[in-house]
Amino acid sequence: MAEENGLSVFTDVPESTSTRFNTDVQANNNFHVSGLPGLKRRGQGHGSRSWIKIDEHGNSNILELDKATIMRHCALPARDLRLLDPKFIYPSTILGREQAIVVNLEQIRCVITADEVILMNSLDACVLQYESELCKRLQTNKDQPDGLPFEFRALELALELTCLSLDAQVKELELEVYPVLDELASSINTLNLERVRRLKGQLLALTQRVQKVCDEIEHLMDDDGDMAEMYLTEKKQRKEEFLNNDLYDQADIFGKIKGATKSDPVSPVSSTTGVQKLQRAFSNLSSSKHGSVSASSNGQENIDQLEMLLEAYFVVIDSALNKLSSLKEYIDDTEDLINIKLGNVQNQLIQFELLLTAATFVATIFAMVTAVFGMNLKTTVFDDPDGFNWTLIITGLFCLVLYIAFLIYFKHKKLLPL
Repeated sequence: MAEENGLSVFTDVPESTSTRFNTDVQANNNFHVSGLPGLKRRGQGHGSRSWIKIDEHGNSNILELDKATIMRHCALPARDLRLLDPKFIYPSTILGREQAIVVNLEQIRCVITADEVILMNSLDACVLQYESELCKRLQTNKDQPDGLPFEFRALELALELTCLSLDAQVKELELEVYPVLDELASSINTLNLERVRRLKGQLLALTQRVQKVCDEIEHLMDDDGDMAEMYLTEKKQRKEEFLNNDLYDQADIFGKIKGATKSDPVSPVSSTTGVQKLQRAFSNLSSSKHGSVSASSNGQENIDQLEMLLEAYFVVIDSALNKLSSLKEYIDDTEDLINIKLGNVQNQLIQFELLLTAATFVATIFAMVTAVFGMNLKTTVFDDPDGFNWTLIITGLFCLVLYIAFLIYFKHKKLLPL
């Protein structure tokens, strides 16, 4: 009976503990799911996004892909795809990877491989123009290649549209800023100052964007390793040649092993001598050296092609940056002119205040004399009918001489432009 009671007590405790534990787990799950709806539980994966896939023949189609699929397809880490996420604000970036080029230039966000472009779908005019123009160029140059590999043509169009877009924004800002600055220089008021403040904020934001694109292109031109990493077609061809040679070697070895197992023991006369093996090794070594030298020279030529391509658009973006610098200098000059004008007005007010203070001091002396004689005093001045008049005349003349003395002093100290 005691054992039964003890067993019943022992089994009741875990059941109640398990019930409380399950309740806590369910409450925690409800908290994570319903309390923070914006968060995703680990293991649920990433949501799919709309992407535009453009192949090397100029054919485009819209796909729904998630990050994991693109990462596996293009061999990219998650931090590179984070640059293309519209939820995050990243500066313009061009990254060369083993099998792809990650491009984040203003509104153009895409992944370029050796034979396709995966472009983030958007209703932005720049994205639509990139898609249509790239398809048009690829279909037009299908029979007449221009010498550039596919990834360079896709990168060139992204740079071209980005530079044109930024240059158009710079010209639009110039057309808006110069009239406002001229109006502000002629008429200083609150409305014009507010317009200039707003335009100056737009100028600083646009300058940062243009500067980042310029720095990114300059960084690529200064680093031969990054430019060589971006030549995807050559790396793809080398990989295919390596795989074909590897398969050929494996088939050759397999055939020799199979033939050796079926044939009789090889005699010393028919076997390959050491001299023949050495000659074959030297021939293989010379062919491999020749292949590596030709590949390196071809890579250097392609690096020069990419460098000239980047240099052409670097000139365009640098010109836009110089325009912004000139515009900023013009704004600074206008601000200096306004400060000079305001300082001049302030100096005039100070001079007027100085004259007014001197006049007030002189008038106070005259008022003090009249106040003294206005008291009930017994004096002989009032016995003469003209005595008080002479007193006022003498006091007035004294005050006038004192005021003129003040003016002469101010002129001597160069406090007044008299």
